Amino acid sequence: MAEALALRHVSAGYGETVVLEDVNLSLAVGESVSVIGRNGVGKTTLLATVMGHTTLHRGEVTASGTTLDRVPVFRRARRGIGWVPQEREIFPSLSVRENLEVGARPGPWTQERVFELFPNLRSRLSNMGNQLSGGEQQMLSIARALLTNPSVLLMDEPTEGLAPVIVEALASVLRRLRGEGALSIVLVEQNSRVALAFSARTVVMDKGRIVYDGASASLSADPERLAKLIGVE
Repeated sequence: MAEALALRHVSAGYGETVVLEDVNLSLAVGESVSVIGRNGVGKTTLLATVMGHTTLHRGEVTASGTTLDRVPVFRRARRGIGWVPQEREIFPSLSVRENLEVGARPGPWTQERVFELFPNLRSRLSNMGNQLSGGEQQMLSIARALLTNPSVLLMDEPTEGLAPVIVEALASVLRRLRGEGALSIVLVEQNSRVALAFSARTVVMDKGRIVYDGASASLSADPERLAKLIGVE
C-alpha cells in the first residue's frame, strides 16, 4: 500500500536539543492515526518535524515517497501537507472570507464543502478573525487547512480549551473527514476518549519515542494498560 507519509529513524528537536528519538511512523493513503501521550512527550514536535519547524538530526521524512528533508515549510504545504496548529493561528485582522482565501488551492475542497462541515462560518464571512469564539476559530483553522487541498492533514490538539458540546460537534466533523478516501490524517489529541474513537490505529508517545503503535480498540478495552502507557497512575 502506498505511503502518504513516513518518518524513518527520525531524531529531531530545536537547535541542539533533541526531542524525538528514533521515531518510525508511516501512514498509508487514506489512513488516519491518533497520537496520544502526556504533555511534553514530543507529540507536537512530531507534527512540527513533518512541517519543517524543527532541526532534523537524523533520519528521513517523506511524503508520497518524496523526501521532505531541507524542503522549506511553504513548499511542504505545496507538497500536500495541511496543518492545523494547536494555537489555531488564524489572522485576527482578516475577515473569515480572507482567512479562507489566503492559502486556498484548486482541488476538491471548496468553500461550499467546508461550509457543509461548518455552517457557522458561512454566516460569519464578514467577521474579523478576532471576533470569533474559540470554537469558531478552531473551525476556521480546520477549514483553512482543508482549502489548501492537502493529501495529509496534521491536526494538533483541535479540541483543547473547547466546551464539551463543541468538542462533540468537532468530533463528528473529524469522523466525517476520516471517511474522505484520499485524505490521510494525523490527529494529536490530549483527550484520549476522542482520540481512540477517531481512528482504528493509535500511537502512544513517551519521552520522545513511540511506545505503542496498534489498535485503538485494544487500548479502549484495557484502561489500566492505557494509563500505564501515558504515565497516569
